[in-house]
Amino acid sequence: MMKIRRSHERGHADHGWLKSYHSFSFADYYDPDNMGFRDLRVINEDIIAGGGGFPTHGHRDMEIVSYVLEGALEHQDSMGNKAQILPGEVQYMSAGTGVQHSEYNPRPTEATHLLQIWILPEQRGLKPRYGQKSFARELEGGELTLVVSRDGRQGSIAISQDADLHIARPRAGTETAFNLREGRYVYLQVLRGELNVNGEKLNPGDAVAVAKEQELKIRANVDSEYLLFDLN
Repeated sequence: MMKIRRSHERGHADHGWLKSYHSFSFADYYDPDNMGFRDLRVINEDIIAGGGGFPTHGHRDMEIVSYVLEGALEHQDSMGNKAQILPGEVQYMSAGTGVQHSEYNPRPTEATHLLQIWILPEQRGLKPRYGQKSFARELEGGELTLVVSRDGRQGSIAISQDADLHIARPRAGTETAFNLREGRYVYLQVLRGELNVNGEKLNPGDAVAVAKEQELKIRANVDSEYLLFDLN
């Protein structure tokens, strides 16, 4: 079973300094039919204007993953972490018992384009954690690259949930077969380019939720980039 959600069906917010597209209910956007998918709670595609950003605010009991497509994102938090996230890098923050943090675009004349992802943790009240890693070199190969997992296998970042996040940047004409393990679910979202997934054409911002399928056949019609979540 495959359920397609087109880019234009997402929620949208325009705050001037921030343009955001919400795959699931978030902030002022409420859609009872799209509250999340399995343990995946938020996928926000954000474009932050030069010099703009989110002032210090708090989170708790959430696994937060950020992936930068273009520009740079500067992060600072109450755990003492301060870093810039660049294209090809994945940042992870387990909010756990509570974290205060801020994110800014440090470049005054260049927009930052990123994906902000929230995943529900497998238990509440965990100790907050932070991680950051570049996968730029691995992504150059065009294959599915595991960037987040519960056990940190294959050099991925370990999170507190049985959820795998893969990123791929396939070249035009590349075909990939992804086998679903029994009882697993997949959420695939296109970031750039154009894909054909089991015969369905997907454009940037389009997504497909998958259940009770044995295999996904993914073909890049042009040079593309996408996220693939393998969920319990």
